Amino acid sequence: MNNYRRLREKIEKKKAKICIVGLGYVGLPLAEAFAHRGYFVYGLDTNALRIKKLKKGERYIVDVEPQQILFLIKKGKFFPTNEENVLADSDVIIICVPTPLRKVKIPDISYVVKATQTIKNYLRAPQLIILESTSYPTTTRDVVLPILRDSGLKDERDFFLCFSPERVNPGDRKFPLVKIPKIVGGLSHKSATLAKSLYSKIIKKVFVVSSPEVAETSKLLENTFRLVNIALVNEFAILCNRLGVSVWEVIEAAKTKPFGYMPFYPGSGIGGHCIPCDPLYLSWKAKKVGFKTKMIDLASYINRYMPAYVVKRVKELLRSKGISLKNSYVLILGVTYKKDVKDLREAPALDIIEKLRKEGANVAYFDPLIPYIRIPTLNLKRIPLDGKRLRKYDCVVIVTDHSSFNYDFIRRNAKLIFDTRWVYKKNFPNVERL
Repeated sequence: MNNYRRLREKIEKKKAKICIVGLGYVGLPLAEAFAHRGYFVYGLDTNALRIKKLKKGERYIVDVEPQQILFLIKKGKFFPTNEENVLADSDVIIICVPTPLRKVKIPDISYVVKATQTIKNYLRAPQLIILESTSYPTTTRDVVLPILRDSGLKDERDFFLCFSPERVNPGDRKFPLVKIPKIVGGLSHKSATLAKSLYSKIIKKVFVVSSPEVAETSKLLENTFRLVNIALVNEFAILCNRLGVSVWEVIEAAKTKPFGYMPFYPGSGIGGHCIPCDPLYLSWKAKKVGFKTKMIDLASYINRYMPAYVVKRVKELLRSKGISLKNSYVLILGVTYKKDVKDLREAPALDIIEKLRKEGANVAYFDPLIPYIRIPTLNLKRIPLDGKRLRKYDCVVIVTDHSSFNYDFIRRNAKLIFDTRWVYKKNFPNVERL
């Protein structure tokens, strides 16, 4: 029996051992899903603290219940570790490491390169390697494949390689990982078939495309679509304010059309690892082939401007009350990049806080998920939220609309509220909307 058939049989019979490289918001839910379906799963992460938390049953990912992980560990289906030699014992290796931007807004695929180099050291026949980390088109073929070939093993004979973009939406109860269709693009039909066989054990619909490049580009199209539409509605919000029209009412009216329109909503900016970063991966690659992505560049510019626009509006609102932004007291409610998700990556609230402080405002924040903000430019401790403190602030800015906030209590105690998330559907004398 050849390597392909041996590996496919192992996958089909759930005898294949899987190693998930990177136990973040993509890798950990994936590891849990495979372990629940009967596979033995290694969870490999260089962060020793993560491994300790998993073994103690402590949460660090919103979509994964710690008790479920402990159950899988005790059942002998999941083994979290920072020992890379487990790669040699694995039949399937799935790379789920970060792909951030460098300070100069160009792709940083160093985590992918390092993970692949580590895998190369333990590569054996037969193994299926899958990259899930979002990256620019050709990463799988031009970056990952050459490193694996350096092992001396032959692709599509000894090892098989695919790209399958992660599509996790943190905090989304309606569409958990297992309900989101999976895209698979392999170096060949064999690689794609193996990956389809694997993912179909945990996900109902697996969509096979002709190449890794198609799979890589499809992910970037998804997130560029969101970037551009968010930018459009953010610009609309600025325009509607000039026109004296409620952008929120405009959106509600437009979405009554049953075709040709889908609603996007304005806000204080974009955050997280995906929307601000992924389209710039595509833009970078486009420049390499002599193409300028004008729409991506403009959309990124508009979205990056929104924190400054929020500060501008706060300044105008305070001035209308006879208060200068300088030496004023401003409270930020919600600092995570997304509602009900404990994640500060690229959060616009951080930029808003910095800009307000540069204007001379005294800024504090409350977020039930974030007790401290500790980044190079900010070191803040969350304040308690009570009526006395709310009444102290000249302006309360709702940046992230967490479900746990008591918005009626906030409205009754705050002097002035700037609502960037349309929390208050009705008009109130102390509430101004984006």
